[in-house]
Amino acid sequence: MKVCVYTLGCKVNQYDSDSIIARLLKKYDVTDKMEKTDVYVINTCAVTAEAERKSRQIMQRAKSLNPDAKILVIGCASQNNPKQFWDKGADFVSGTANKIAICDFENLSGFKNSIGCDEGCFPTAEVFEESGVAASFKTRHFIKVQDGCDNFCNYCLVPYLRGKPRSRSLENILNEVAEVSKAAKEIVLTGINLSAYGKDINLDLASLLDALKPYDIRVRLGSLEVNVVDDRLLQAAKNLRGFCDHFHLSLQSGSDKVLKEMNRHYTSSEYLSAVEKIRSYFPDAAITTDLIVAYPTETEQDFFDSLEFAKKAAFADIHVFTFSPRKGTRAYDLKPLDSQVLNDRQTRACNLKYELKNKYNSFFLGKPLEVLFESESNGYMSGHSKNYISVYAKGVKHNEIKTVTPNKLFLDGVTIKE
Repeated sequence: MKVCVYTLGCKVNQYDSDSIIARLLKKYDVTDKMEKTDVYVINTCAVTAEAERKSRQIMQRAKSLNPDAKILVIGCASQNNPKQFWDKGADFVSGTANKIAICDFENLSGFKNSIGCDEGCFPTAEVFEESGVAASFKTRHFIKVQDGCDNFCNYCLVPYLRGKPRSRSLENILNEVAEVSKAAKEIVLTGINLSAYGKDINLDLASLLDALKPYDIRVRLGSLEVNVVDDRLLQAAKNLRGFCDHFHLSLQSGSDKVLKEMNRHYTSSEYLSAVEKIRSYFPDAAITTDLIVAYPTETEQDFFDSLEFAKKAAFADIHVFTFSPRKGTRAYDLKPLDSQVLNDRQTRACNLKYELKNKYNSFFLGKPLEVLFESESNGYMSGHSKNYISVYAKGVKHNEIKTVTPNKLFLDGVTIKE
């Protein structure tokens, strides 16, 4: 029997899927690609309305590939609204808790009532749920160390879908690192709110980095909040010989007015101070971010302030999102901006994104970069430097770490001109 485990959304979702794959591989042929199989496990996302639409679309695609296949749906979109998947003919629907139970799909009976309920009242987890060592088809191995969030930003559904913050024990994290470091060249520490790691178990993120010092492996951090950036964390990072100097620091807006209206817990000046502190420890660090454009209360001046702030921060990359109203959040009832305004601001933000990205990448032309090569396409092997520049090269091997000196901008990154 062949099983497809298909993932939408964040790195935490990817880890959850990798854990499911590790269990299923003991008994089945498993793929993470959308192809014809006997069973589909679809791990869904609900961070935006578009992500939720894609989750439904993937389910329909699975049904078209094999109308007789069993389709099992889990994750944030089904936590938020399971009915949308029942109505499309799913065989089993559950939410964000106890995802690993899906591995026993052959013994699940009475699907509709077997876990949770069918009207959106699946419980969220109360403690961190261990799922063993995850498998991965990728060269970088995600390690989930935290789940849940209680920041309650006014636009975000995630705290309602993932539950309260909860941390993984240091012992179990280190056990997984020890196991995966036998094969993987890089680990990515990830969580729904990674910055909250350890608060519930009398630890913090710096303590976790300190504990990773004995391991000879590249270590990358997932998305961070401003409040976690301090000397203790940065010194712990600097003490790791394999630390990847890439910091994804969530911004969302460069306007203090909009930040307050979003219920973000910092000001633009506090954010900029964190950026400067990072660069005092890692002068060449890539600092990337998320930016929400066309938030309902965002004026043209607010948007201008965001663009100017992005230039001042000199981001290496920006993930641009247009505001997506999510039912159940405080921002849902706000009057949305005109679609023409939305599209214009998205275009302008994306133009700045590419301008800043090329500027950052250009700085490293002619300079050696240590790159982990991950995939092949159009005759090139591509991979990422420690500071997350995409590097394209020929004559290198998959899963090889090699120092190269790029001399030309290419696609979304750099390459070595022949």
